[in-house]
Amino acid sequence: MTPWQLWLIAGIALLITEMFAPGFWLINVAVGCFAAAVVALLPFTLPLQIAVFAGATVVSAVLFRPFLLKHLHRTAVRTNVDALVGKVGMVTQRIDPATRGGRVIVDGEDWRGAAIDGTTLEPGTRIMVIEVDGTTLKVEREENP
Repeated sequence: MTPWQLWLIAGIALLITEMFAPGFWLINVAVGCFAAAVVALLPFTLPLQIAVFAGATVVSAVLFRPFLLKHLHRTAVRTNVDALVGKVGMVTQRIDPATRGGRVIVDGEDWRGAAIDGTTLEPGTRIMVIEVDGTTLKVEREENP
């Protein structure tokens, strides 16, 4: 086998391996292999092929990897009670820090509510969920109803 074929086979093997490995690192090495394969087609020596391989791998990692990470790794979808953060609801039972009581309705579900800033919120007040603490929603008065 000629050197360009070896570089090409190595690049293809790395692309296949990338499908099973996280992080988009092997694809950059595969790009380096493909660049070295092109150089190997021309009458250049092995040290130059290795230099092109190394350079193309580094350039690919610097330019290509951030693009892949940005467009292919999406942020995690919030589920269960974590999905309630940022939702708007309404106070159904007075939230009073002195009695540590209060209820809110968010997305049609009844929850224990507590004001995050320690204020009293009357029934009918529109609230926004700031955080979840066990079965209690920490809320604040909605600023822009």
